[in-house]
Order: sequence, then C-alpha cells, then structure tokens
Amino acid sequence: MPRRELAAEPLDPARAQSVFQPPYTALTWGIVLSVGLVAFESMGVATVLPEIAGKLGGLNAYGWGFSALMLANLIGTVAAGRSADRRGPARPLGVGLAVFAVGCALAGAAPNWPVFLAGRFVQGLGVGAVMALAYTVIGLHYAEHLRARMFALVSGAWTVPSLAGPAVAGLIAEHLHWRGVFVLLLPLIALAWAMAVPPLARRGHPNPPAVPARGVWWRGPVARGILVSAGTAVLLGGLQFTNLALLLPLALLGAVAAVLGLRTVLPTGTLRGRRGVPTGVLIRFLLCGAYFGSEAFLPLGLTELRGLSTTEAGLGLSAGAIAWVLGAAWQGRADDRWSGRSRALPIAIGSAVLAAGVAIIAAGILIDAVPALVAVIGWSVGGVGMGIAFNAATTDAMEQAPADRQGEASGAMQLAQTLATAVLSGLGGAAIALSHAHEAPTTTALTATFALTLALAATAAATAHRIRPRP
Repeated sequence: MPRRELAAEPLDPARAQSVFQPPYTALTWGIVLSVGLVAFESMGVATVLPEIAGKLGGLNAYGWGFSALMLANLIGTVAAGRSADRRGPARPLGVGLAVFAVGCALAGAAPNWPVFLAGRFVQGLGVGAVMALAYTVIGLHYAEHLRARMFALVSGAWTVPSLAGPAVAGLIAEHLHWRGVFVLLLPLIALAWAMAVPPLARRGHPNPPAVPARGVWWRGPVARGILVSAGTAVLLGGLQFTNLALLLPLALLGAVAAVLGLRTVLPTGTLRGRRGVPTGVLIRFLLCGAYFGSEAFLPLGLTELRGLSTTEAGLGLSAGAIAWVLGAAWQGRADDRWSGRSRALPIAIGSAVLAAGVAIIAAGILIDAVPALVAVIGWSVGGVGMGIAFNAATTDAMEQAPADRQGEASGAMQLAQTLATAVLSGLGGAAIALSHAHEAPTTTALTATFALTLALAATAAATAHRIRPRP
C-alpha cells in the first residue's frame, strides 16, 4: 500500500471497535449525512408538495411529484450499483451526490410544474445512487464485525430525519419559501460529498473485475432498469383508472414489462426464491411491501374511519419509525453471534413480529370495539419487527455477495425496496378508488390492503430459511 494511504488510514480497519473510530470516521459521517439528506428531502417535500403544486399549477398531476422521483430512483439504483462493481463506489457516489444536488437546484428554481417534475426526476437518479451505494460501501470497506452496526446506523439515518423532516420543511416554507426546502440542502450535500468521496477514492476498488464487461447498450443493466421504470410507470398509471377495462390491460402490460426488466437487473433466481443472495433480495421486497404498504394507509384509516386528528394519526408513523431504529440497533449489537452463519432465525422472528404489528393496526382501524390508539401501539410492534428482520436480511445478503458484485447486490435490494413501496401503495390506492367507484366503504379496501401486507410479512417469515444455500 502506498505511504500516502498509510498516512491517511493509520489504523488497521479490522481493529476498529466503532464505525466512528479511524479509519472510518469521515466516511461514516459522510454516508450517514448523505442518507439523512435523502430522507429529509423525501419527507420534507411530501409536506410542502401541496403548496408547490398549487403555486406551479400541478394539482391535476399531483401524484407525479412522487412518481417522478420513484421511477428515476429505479434507474439510478441499477446504474450506480453496476458502476460500483466496475470502478469502485467512489466515482458513482460522487456523481450520485452531484446529480442529487442538480435535481434540488432545478426543482428549487422551477418556474412551472413540468420543470419541477424534471427536477424531481433528476433528484431520483441521485437518490437511487446514494441509497444503493450506502450499502455497497459498507459491504466493501467496513470490517465484517462492524457491518451490522453500520447497517443499523443507516436505518437510523433514514428514519430519524424523516421524523423531523415534515416539521422543519413546514417551518422553512412558512417563514422563508418552499424553494428553501431544496436550495438549503445544497451546502449540506457538498459537505457529505467532501466527507465520503475522498476517503473512498483513497481506498480504491478492493476487488476490480479482471475484464471489463462489454455488450450492446440495449441489453445492459441500465437499459433494463429503464424498462423496469417504464413498466412500473404504466402499471401505476393503469391503477389510477376505476374502469376495469382500462385498469386491467394497462396494469398487466406494465407488470409484464417490469418483470422482463427485473429478470436481468436482479440476481439470477430472485423471482423464484433461489437460496442465498436472491432470497435476500426477495425478502427485502416482501418486508418493504408489508411495512410501507401498511404505513401508507395507517393515517388514512385513523383519520377517516376512526376520527383521530392528523396529529394523533402521525403518532403512529413516528412510533413505527422510532421502533424500527430500536429494532435495528438491537439486531446490530446482537449480530456477532450470527456472523458467518445463517440469520434465518432473527429474520423469521422479525418478520413474524411485523406481521403481528400489521394485524394489530388492522384491528385498531377496522374494528370499532378496539380503541383506535391500539393501532399506534401496534405499529410500534411492527416497527421493532421490521428493524430486526430488515437489518438481519441486509447483513446476511451483503455478507454472501462476492466482493466484485457488492454493487449489484446492493442495487438489487434497493430496487426491490423502491418497487415494493411503489407497487403496494399503488395497489392500495387502486383498491380505495375501486371501492368508492362501486359505492363500497373504505373499510373494504383497507381490509384487502392489510390482508395483502400481512400475507407478505408472513411469506417473509416462511422464506427466511432460504437466506443461505444448503450446507
């Protein structure tokens, strides 16, 4: 190793007992800040988006303020993960943060709704890269005994800012301007870049490929990522219709296109639950579908069906987020006992606890005899289970991924998370729209939605034993 690198990284990484000790200090803070900024921006924009849409004339296309970012997220995730495998994570992370900054600047300066959506799309490319590469960096550059703790920290870096994001964004919009929600992030993004990218550049690529991959672009992972994004867009667009003659063919067409793309960008065997990393990716989809698919409709159920205030309903979201952090932190501290062997047990237990949480919030929302605040308690239970299972599955999958395919594995898991969130939210929204169109109560739609998310959590528990190949 060159003397310059020895001077910059004076301690043996394997001896560090904390992710905040040298040689990890700057890198850890850079990754945490990067993820935290993505979380703050995501939750902050959700708070001020109604005002933005009203002032820029976008109320009729309001949903695309979220969808534009999500669809670009899929492309950024795939592109950054594969680039990290070829060149190391330093360059794609630097580019991802720069693209995120450009998207924030474009959205913050947008004179109209189409330009704002373009900014959101550019933001999404950067968001996908940052989230995928956070896991890649941990898998490649952190000592094995520190990875579970770092994964837990990344979960906290996402969850904690999401609690403060809505309030802070609201204050910025009220006392400054909604554009400040985007523009004020720019110096912080530059700080995250300065802390994370130079240490990664000094470390280089720990296991570069012997022969660069070649092939025509339309058969490559980025093109397939675009196909997944386009297919998902058609699927979500189809779910907006209440006429089944339009909904069903569009949803089917979009689903087919997305699956065709997924067969290339996901590890081989993911769709059929092949043992090892593919099952880790599949479990990520199941867990995120169960958690975020339930969480999306928790406030609606509490306010519309049980008469709680928006503030009281928000307690459920906050309780789940805090409990997720606590569950992930506990799993990270207890992970040493599982190092080098299957984490099927904590994944199964966490998934079962998440399923119990879904059942409790469903009871608190759908059964009048059950106090409504039971749903808030239930989502605390679900959050603990999600923190345990999510962290254990991520750690196990990244531990198994070869060093030269860490980016691919990390990108696949982030893609699964984004896709699950989008599809389950879309299906739940479609169920509500169809119920209203056919004069059925909201209770019917939410019953179907919670039944589906409960089934996903139960499936994750049943699939946990496949997280490792047979000995």
